[in-house]
Amino acid sequence: MAQHILLLIFSWLIMGVLMAQLIGIDKDWGEAREAAKFTQKYFLAGTGFLSVGLIPLALYSGQYTISGIAEVVDDIPFYLLQLSAICVIGAAIVQSAMYPFHRWLLSAMTAPTPASALMHAGFVNGAGILLALFSSLLLASDTMNILFIVGGFTAIIAQFTKLLQVNVKQKLGCSTIAQMGFMIMQCGLGFFNAAVVHLILHGFYKAYLFLSSGEEIAQTKPEQPKTLRIRPLQGVVVLFFGGLGAYLFADWTGKGLLLNSGLLLTIIVAITIGQATYNIVKEQSLSAIQKIIVPPMLFIAGIGLYALMYNGVSMLMANMPKISEPLPLTSVQIIFGAIFLIGFFIMKLGVYKKFPWVYVKLMNLSQPNKKSVLMYKSKSI
Repeated sequence: MAQHILLLIFSWLIMGVLMAQLIGIDKDWGEAREAAKFTQKYFLAGTGFLSVGLIPLALYSGQYTISGIAEVVDDIPFYLLQLSAICVIGAAIVQSAMYPFHRWLLSAMTAPTPASALMHAGFVNGAGILLALFSSLLLASDTMNILFIVGGFTAIIAQFTKLLQVNVKQKLGCSTIAQMGFMIMQCGLGFFNAAVVHLILHGFYKAYLFLSSGEEIAQTKPEQPKTLRIRPLQGVVVLFFGGLGAYLFADWTGKGLLLNSGLLLTIIVAITIGQATYNIVKEQSLSAIQKIIVPPMLFIAGIGLYALMYNGVSMLMANMPKISEPLPLTSVQIIFGAIFLIGFFIMKLGVYKKFPWVYVKLMNLSQPNKKSVLMYKSKSI
């Protein structure tokens, strides 16, 4: 709000310091102290990235405000733009726990549940705000594909690792990483306003999930995992409603109507609606008529509310430069988009379960720092 980059850097630093203190608020708990130290290193690294990215840019241009830098990006040498943009991206992906910086979030479970709700619903969202503030820098430096690939790769890995977790808060941690990955993907496709909408929705959703995690534990019981099977008629219904939902999404938000990066988001929406429809048509407690009526009611209401929020946020961000810049489809986007979709279906179909080495690799990737888990208790036994 103050615009000055020195105040932004200082606030970024203080935000990290305070969050680390909340993670280690129980000073008598050894694991909490170790988790605070571990996460603080990442937060300081994020502040370092941000400082290296913005201070040389300000010194060269003579502009010390966010809006001032946005106005002169075309007059700054390309090498400096790229260096600054990569460092700003570095600060963002550290804050949002993108791979390979994801382990700090999985090590922060020593925080009390309300602090975890704040961290997952607010703190990690700062990355999306930062990228939106410097959208002009990212576009001018030609670094959007970095965001797209890092976000997409992290989203795939985090969704896989979420399926392996038995701890509720660890599941929610992997879910947050996946959601932040998708948000970074949206930034990489040029839809910074959509990323901000995603952050708002994720904030409410994830805060609720953390605050209700105790209730979920109380109601959880062992169940045999369901095998994905779908009949031909059910498949037709899923495809039809997925396509219809994608069309409404593209029409009401204006994304995906042209052959550009918005098309990838529309395809993801189609898959999401198809998955929701599948869950409904397989529900045995619903009648055949209800299975036909319920899916369109749900996705029309959901897409309608999303479209209202998307257009509202776009209006609020109208004075910011380049908040929505759909990019021409490139070979990198098409290839990695295909990899993203293949990874999604491999996850949903459970193919990865047939390869033990994949399970082991994913389980190792999703482990917290060893000093933040049962180190002190084991010494006292």
